[in-house]
Amino acid sequence: MSRETHPHRISDTLAAEALAKQERFDEGQRITWVSVAVNIVLTAMQLVVGFVAHSQSLIADAMHTLSDIVSDAFVLFANRKGAEAADEDHPYGHGRFETAASLVLGLLLAGTGAGILIAAAGRLQDIGSAPPVGVAAMWAAIFTLAAKEGLFRYMLAKAERLRSPMLVANAWHARADALSSLVVAAGIAGALIGFNFADAVAAIIVGAMIVRAGFKFAWAAIRELIDTGLSAEEVDAIRHTIASTSGVLSMHELRTRRMAHQVLVDAHVQVNPRISVSEGHRVAESARRRVLDLHPEVLDVLVHVDAENDLLGNAAVQLPERAVLLAQLRELLGANPPELDQTTLHYLGNRVEAEVFLPSGYADEAGIAAIRQHVEAALPDDPWFVAIRLNQRFAPK
Repeated sequence: MSRETHPHRISDTLAAEALAKQERFDEGQRITWVSVAVNIVLTAMQLVVGFVAHSQSLIADAMHTLSDIVSDAFVLFANRKGAEAADEDHPYGHGRFETAASLVLGLLLAGTGAGILIAAAGRLQDIGSAPPVGVAAMWAAIFTLAAKEGLFRYMLAKAERLRSPMLVANAWHARADALSSLVVAAGIAGALIGFNFADAVAAIIVGAMIVRAGFKFAWAAIRELIDTGLSAEEVDAIRHTIASTSGVLSMHELRTRRMAHQVLVDAHVQVNPRISVSEGHRVAESARRRVLDLHPEVLDVLVHVDAENDLLGNAAVQLPERAVLLAQLRELLGANPPELDQTTLHYLGNRVEAEVFLPSGYADEAGIAAIRQHVEAALPDDPWFVAIRLNQRFAPK
């Protein structure tokens, strides 16, 4: 009985996946443009007020905010590239553009923080000649703090829904800005009540916070670029999904690696060595589909089917190829049928088992018994075959 295929179901699935990718891309672009607009306004305000009110910490925070605009430009570029479909040069897609952008963002943060540290330390050494900080700087710092905290909460909620490490990194970049603005506000408040050094100290603290955040994001991106695997808990969950698939006897060599917001998985599964190739393929495809269904973050799964546990070695590669074994098999049978209907070879360990189907009507029971006796006598001394099963087809093919 044949089963009708439904190509329209496949096309509907592909269309849904394409739509999901496009929605993810559009949402990522929208989030980032909101960040760009907010940061442009804040940078202009901080620079003007910082110079007028003589606040080095506010000017440092403005430079930090300016770096956010540059960071957002990287995010926009990487988000656009990451949304491109797989091609000949990038068969797994362009998700690593997001990872590269996260690395650049981290290094940019670290560099910005180092510059702020150097400038603030220089001012602290000559604090006596610095002009007093104006009250306007305090209001600017409070406004900046509120705007950046609101931007952080908005961006993080969207980024977590999209499961994009790059957008999450950019959201926490905004939180680092909010925390730095809090420190700036405290420093300005200290300077206003008479502690002239407080503004420079606040700038130093902001710089240190930015450096730390930058190295953190850069290290996370580097770990992905060098194919660091998932956590032990995540790996165990995927292992359980594969091992519990019907037909899988055991599994080994489970390997994982991240690619932006998604995961690639490789695994070896051991199946019954005497099932057909097509059945083994079905078991592997079932395991693959279960992982994709139960672990949405997984992009693809490569399942290698083993007849034995190849961690113990694969002696079968030392055995002869099929043509040589078939010639030897004819000698073991001690007969010369016009053509064997079917011969299945099982390479197990360093020996071979064969299932032979003789042509219909080739021999009667006595003839089959004679062949069996010949095989039983010759088999113990054979260098390759350990077992031979004889079958004769009685019904038409």
